[in-house]
Amino acid sequence: MSFLGAQEIEEYLRDLSHGEISVTGRLVDASNATLYASCEVKERTLICIYKPIAGERPLWDFPDGTLANREYLTFLVSHWLGLHLVPPTVLRDGPYGTGMVQLWIDIDESVDLMEFFKEDHAELRKIALLDLITNNTDRKIGHLIPTSEGAVYGCDHGVTFHAEDKLRTVLWQWAKQPFSPAELELLQLARMLIATEKRDVVLGLIEEEELDATVDRIDRALTEKCFPEPNPDWPAVPWPPF
Repeated sequence: MSFLGAQEIEEYLRDLSHGEISVTGRLVDASNATLYASCEVKERTLICIYKPIAGERPLWDFPDGTLANREYLTFLVSHWLGLHLVPPTVLRDGPYGTGMVQLWIDIDESVDLMEFFKEDHAELRKIALLDLITNNTDRKIGHLIPTSEGAVYGCDHGVTFHAEDKLRTVLWQWAKQPFSPAELELLQLARMLIATEKRDVVLGLIEEEELDATVDRIDRALTEKCFPEPNPDWPAVPWPPF
């Protein structure tokens, strides 16, 4: 799949929201119920991933039943910022209850992910910036989806927006590198959206404490004006990394 335009994204969101979901399989390596499904709407069938809240495994550090909200909010932040790094995603009812439904993206099988994730790649750097904003605690190599057209998407954003700093990622190649002017503008826009313009939407998905911590984290990044270094008090890389 190539880079999606705004109108195309809106069409996918509409169809994913209203189409009939049929589960056809399950991704067995996922820790939570991650179902391979089709979404039938009018003249087309969309392949998608459906993660029902009922299938979320309890975690010691995240409230139960909130991972789908966090996946959806990560999509929204990426979408609001015009980054388009997360496949079109909605929250909706499905065969096993309310959950996250996300458009399936075909990966470019010719890309060696074990080498790709280490590159100084512009799209990977954008994902690293998004992970900083969302406090992603699980950016694994296998959560990167390069496409044959040159787009790169990220998936599996259920453990994000925690009130404590928990950034854990394989994308550390820009640690301490200064933000570009465009990246600083994106951080300023993210702060405005989360703190004010989209505040009510955000508070419908995460707690106020988590929203405030997100704003504080963005403020810190704007003050330091560079990508963070790994936190010595927190595992810097998820395990397993793939």
